Amino acid sequence: MTETEKKKAATKFAADWKDRGNEKSDTQTFWMSLLRDVYGLDGIAENVEFEKRVKLEHTKFIDVYVKPTRVLVEQKDITKDLDAAIQQSDKTWLRPIEQLQRYAMALPLSEHPRWSVTCNFREFRIYDMEHPLNAPEVLKLEDLPEQYNRMNFLVDTGDENIKQEMAVSLKAGELVGALYDAILAKYQDPNNPETLRSLNKLCVRLVFCMYAEDAGLFAGHSKFHNYLKKVADKDINDVRKALLELFRILDTKPEDRDPYDDPELLEFPYVNGGLFKDEHIEIPRLDEHIIHLLLGECSEDFDWSKISPTIFGAVFESTLNPETRRSGGMHYTSIENIHKVIDPLFFDDLKAELAAILARPRSDSWRTRLLTEFQNKISKLVFFDPACGSGNFLTETYLSLRRLENEIIADQTKEAQGQTAMMGLGADFAGIKVSIGQFYGIEINDFAVTVARTALWIAESQMMKETEAIISIPLNFLPLKSYTNIVEGNALRIDWETVVPKKELSYIMGNPPFIGASMMTSTQKNEAGAIFGKGKRINSIDYVGAWYCKAAELMKGTLVQTAFVSTNSITQGEQVEPLWGKLIREYGVVINFAYRTFKWNSEAKEKAAVHCVIIGFASGVERKDKYIYGTAAVPSHASNISPYLVDAPNILVSSAGGGTLCNTPRMTKGNQPSDGGNLILSEEERNAMIAHDPSIECCIRRYVGSKDFINNDVKRYCLWLKDISPSVYRKNADIMKRLEAVKKMRLASSAKPTRALADKPYIFFSTPQTDSNYLCIPEVSSERRRYIPIGFMDKSIIASNKLLIIADATMYHFGVLTSNVHMAWMRTVCGRLKSDYQYSSANVYNTFPWPTPTEQQKLKIEQTAQAILDARALYPDSSLADLYDELTMPPELRKAHQANDRAVMDAYGFVKGSPARTSESACVAELMKMFQTLTSK
Repeated sequence: MTETEKKKAATKFAADWKDRGNEKSDTQTFWMSLLRDVYGLDGIAENVEFEKRVKLEHTKFIDVYVKPTRVLVEQKDITKDLDAAIQQSDKTWLRPIEQLQRYAMALPLSEHPRWSVTCNFREFRIYDMEHPLNAPEVLKLEDLPEQYNRMNFLVDTGDENIKQEMAVSLKAGELVGALYDAILAKYQDPNNPETLRSLNKLCVRLVFCMYAEDAGLFAGHSKFHNYLKKVADKDINDVRKALLELFRILDTKPEDRDPYDDPELLEFPYVNGGLFKDEHIEIPRLDEHIIHLLLGECSEDFDWSKISPTIFGAVFESTLNPETRRSGGMHYTSIENIHKVIDPLFFDDLKAELAAILARPRSDSWRTRLLTEFQNKISKLVFFDPACGSGNFLTETYLSLRRLENEIIADQTKEAQGQTAMMGLGADFAGIKVSIGQFYGIEINDFAVTVARTALWIAESQMMKETEAIISIPLNFLPLKSYTNIVEGNALRIDWETVVPKKELSYIMGNPPFIGASMMTSTQKNEAGAIFGKGKRINSIDYVGAWYCKAAELMKGTLVQTAFVSTNSITQGEQVEPLWGKLIREYGVVINFAYRTFKWNSEAKEKAAVHCVIIGFASGVERKDKYIYGTAAVPSHASNISPYLVDAPNILVSSAGGGTLCNTPRMTKGNQPSDGGNLILSEEERNAMIAHDPSIECCIRRYVGSKDFINNDVKRYCLWLKDISPSVYRKNADIMKRLEAVKKMRLASSAKPTRALADKPYIFFSTPQTDSNYLCIPEVSSERRRYIPIGFMDKSIIASNKLLIIADATMYHFGVLTSNVHMAWMRTVCGRLKSDYQYSSANVYNTFPWPTPTEQQKLKIEQTAQAILDARALYPDSSLADLYDELTMPPELRKAHQANDRAVMDAYGFVKGSPARTSESACVAELMKMFQTLTSK
């Protein structure tokens, strides 16, 4: 279906179902019509299951299940409120989405939904099950004609064209990898850097030759294959020399060639561009296996013209040693993620501008002029990727611009109606204005530089083929007429203006290296330090921060805009203030758009497990309309995007290590053993020791860390000899052996404080725990939980350093800390371990602005906090992991938390109906203002 047909069908559907809908009689008709008529889903009987059975305590039925996309639907009557809980057969009360969450848990893993929908015929509530904590998207039936794309997930199984290109490109990467390994084994010194440099160049040249013959760039199909096969059939030892001769010819202009050369060689075209430049390249002797691989699997059995240069560039680069790739911080971006950068940065606006021009009637005298001006405009845009790797950002941007240009050429060709003279058509067609010369990059790896250049040339060839198809006239691609501007070098040591003057530059983009502050080498620290300056907190900034600073410096006083993919750590925890404080204060940086944390998608063979953000920022351009992208299909509009990527003022939270902002009880880490594991006991070890010597039972205490506290699945114990007389345990051989091992471990430590405690092996390295009961918070907790599980612990239990503890905390403190207000603050300012919450006293607890409740409000918080503990007690066999999973959270516990949330929000003055009560970002914005007021005092 075309977009026009979908919109027309959506308009009719919305009109047909306005103000009607009975859950029992209309559900199937409603959804069959929506899926078939609006979204074009064929085979409803095969693809959609109504009343799908799920086995819980009783058999239940899912109203609608869309099989290809695994979408669950819970349909309610038009009179029903989708936020209202309904009593179930087991007497629990569940909202429609909670019903679906329960059903989902009963399905096989292969049928688990990515999307769930609740509907009452008047509106659709759309839930992304990858992010169950997020508020649902709401789509009203009346808005369906204009916003039908928001529910494409009902039938969208992915772009098949991209999937096909990806499959072809991944196969190409496998072939290159096999060829690479086979040839490498033939070198005399395979570990020599010069050997690897030669092999890299050789692989690039071979790939270009195979692409050129499949794409028709060489005279005749299989030209390269036939030339080498003829040589190999005569004498396989001559293939090496034949390749060197071919490379020489490809780099020689026809007029400069020896006319007495092999006639077959002379038929090859001049390539130009430096790809086959006459420089030393070492080629070993090739055996039968390599020849078969090259001429059989790589040439005869594979069509190189079908590869995506964007995807293949990344895959090709992955033939490098994986360790080299990791140490260089290189990751490869999928086409989808590239567009998350370039679309909001510039491409969405360009598409909209061209669409508006093409929508003008052909009789409009301004139409042709506007098209010409638009083409000239995109041909003058200049793009720069200062960590370009294999060039996939530059390549995909070039392809995207050329597709826009081809739309213009197609429109002009149709307008000309065959008058070729008017179009300037011919082999040297002058209608193409967008050039790879508009694209600049810096890359430290010489092989990646060559791959990036080659990928751009392949992209240029493919787009010229598309233009050929439009104008129906063959065009000359070789010799290469344009040059790539990819510079080999260290982007942090190069003056970027020597690569591209900022007065000519339009956009900076890319994904600079992902290397955490603690993982940087001394060289990288020096490079970053030269840009950041010096200071204790500066040392916490990730390597990528240096690219932000260099980009901000270049943009100052210009209209240049930048967008980078980065690890999410630069928007969380202790990095935010030193990095963004510098960017905002020194360079006047503003954030114009941002993607909040998402999981990285890569086309590389070894996928990088990274959680990223995308930040679009500028120094001289502040957009009126700023947008924050998340899991929702539609981005949220923001009045200001803070460095925490929320709609809030640019208030930066500095970690407060010395004390709390609001004079609340002190939070510390739990007890740190620094013992080499010798003071920690399993349950079996503890039982065996006591069975052998009951007198030492007083020396052993229960020991709990984050995982133990949340999961309650493994019991651990520790030797706790603090304040116990040596006479109790000195004669116990097992204990003394363990203490000796602790002493030995500490003496061998590189840390002076650890060595200093070697003469006290009977105590933990740090013992902040007091003789009081305490409140504990896990240092790390899953992002999939709405609430971090926290709770009270008896003083007899020893908290590990993976728990954060507050001695003598009250029920009021527990109520505020477990509330959605504190959780909103935590989610914004805490650090992350991948995407999991990483709570700390300095960044989260000490900086948190507490409310100033009345006595009545405080009492209400204490009561609701106790109700949370009471609800947990109803499920003594369940762990906190069980109770706080969004899919299995008992209704009594959820209800208790919701009551506590309301009580805490009342104490903050977030009255019913205020944005801070219904929107987490608005709540955080208010907390930020409180933080600013409190710190200014």
